[in-house]
Amino acid sequence: MSENKQELQVAALKDGTVIDHIPCDKLFMVVQILGLEDMTNNITIGFNLDSKKLGKKGIIKIANKFFSDDEINRISIVAPHSKLNIIRDYEVIEKREVQMPDVLVGIVKCINPKCITNNEPMKTIFHVVDKDKCVVRCHYCDKEQVRNEIKII
Repeated sequence: MSENKQELQVAALKDGTVIDHIPCDKLFMVVQILGLEDMTNNITIGFNLDSKKLGKKGIIKIANKFFSDDEINRISIVAPHSKLNIIRDYEVIEKREVQMPDVLVGIVKCINPKCITNNEPMKTIFHVVDKDKCVVRCHYCDKEQVRNEIKII
């Protein structure tokens, strides 16, 4: 089978967003984080697709949806090196790698039960200490968390 036919495992997108190079074990977490199950847009999800970089990867194509930075920041917590492609009229007009911001606001729940954010109605604020290892520190109680401890709000 030619390489072009292999690339067409997932249909072309006229307008919308493609999130590519998602680690397979994080694909459905990304779906949940973005609330895709509640959308009425045409959505294509590819699972266990061949990837030269990852071996296997996941991909999500969402028609007529362009995500805010806040929504993309949510993805960075579980799949930080995923690729984001913005499509207009079947052409990629923007391509970037998802990266963690320096500060996460209203995205992560503090694991410290005594933290004010768990006892008062307020947005959480976390400072990213290490983007590669995904270490974040609560602005209010200074409790640090690593990727496998993080609970997304």
